Amino acid sequence: MVGFPRTASVSKPPLVLVVDDVSDTRDMYAEYLDHAGMRAETAENGRQAVRRALRAHPDAIVMDLAMPVMDGWEATRILHADPRTKDIPIVVLTGNAQPDQKKRAEECGAMLVLTKPCLPSDLCQVLRGVIERSVQRR
Repeated sequence: MVGFPRTASVSKPPLVLVVDDVSDTRDMYAEYLDHAGMRAETAENGRQAVRRALRAHPDAIVMDLAMPVMDGWEATRILHADPRTKDIPIVVLTGNAQPDQKKRAEECGAMLVLTKPCLPSDLCQVLRGVIERSVQRR
């Protein structure tokens, strides 16, 4: 897309890792992000998210909280604590965004907490902002 901030490898659009245990949710957001000029990878739980983030080093992560194997809180905490991934912005997308849940997610290292249902266009707009701020900090 015109005017979209590019990452260090100028020729590639930003990569977003979409993490959710519901395949329809993962696929919907990933497809929308692809159409919006970004690249998307997916993971179905926190453990996969940590592995894929370490391998692919995405420009941003969209993280669900309630997932099997490893939940989003733990995955966010691990990613935020690791020097290799600590600067990747994490946007939590959850169906349970009570004030205490938002605070806990932010304490684990999430940059923002959004509530499901969230329009893909709204998520894309938020991701553009967090990626742009992240690129400017580098």
